[in-house]
Amino acid sequence: MDCVVFGYDGSDVKVLLIKRGTEPFKDFQAIPGDLVHPNEDAITATQRVLRDLTGLENVYLEQLQTFAGVNRHPLGRVATIAYYSLLKIADYNPKPSSWAIDAKWTPIQDLEEMAFDHKEIFDSAIDRLKLRVRNQPIGFELLPEEFTLADLQHLYETLLSTQFDKANFRKKILFMDLLIPLDKTQKAVRHRPARLYRFDPARYEALSKRGFHFEL
Repeated sequence: MDCVVFGYDGSDVKVLLIKRGTEPFKDFQAIPGDLVHPNEDAITATQRVLRDLTGLENVYLEQLQTFAGVNRHPLGRVATIAYYSLLKIADYNPKPSSWAIDAKWTPIQDLEEMAFDHKEIFDSAIDRLKLRVRNQPIGFELLPEEFTLADLQHLYETLLSTQFDKANFRKKILFMDLLIPLDKTQKAVRHRPARLYRFDPARYEALSKRGFHFEL
């Protein structure tokens, strides 16, 4: 089982990687992963692997796909089911254990050569993440409860590795009618304070039942 865990720290998208302390690929960057115990189902094994190698618990994971290349493991034929997740980094503090000698949030642009076929798994996961954030409002879960439209735009630009026209982005977001405008503005900023908003999950659920589709 392999776990591709993405995180957002307010300014950058990162992925949780371990450093392998055992062969094969000793000292290589790797996605947290290990073998399944005989008495485990897939999701139980994945959660146990993530906990044992990084200390992270209670992480919601979604299944990505199965990777079963003939030569993906140098010691023999091994297939893996990969899972992925997206977290707010401030809520999780990884700590290496078991045979992982390091576990840290790594900017996705700073990946080194990775163990096994983990770069292929990562590439598949980042593609799925970009598709998902365009079609579901999961990005709001990574922001503070109250945020500005600039905060929201920066988040989606970071997740999607692109840039949006400021006026068009705000027009599209506000037209969706998913935000509650607050009678508050930013504090302690050097520029003109911007209005704060809050995501309305009840409104999103009601609109979804009527056929609304979130799309950026």
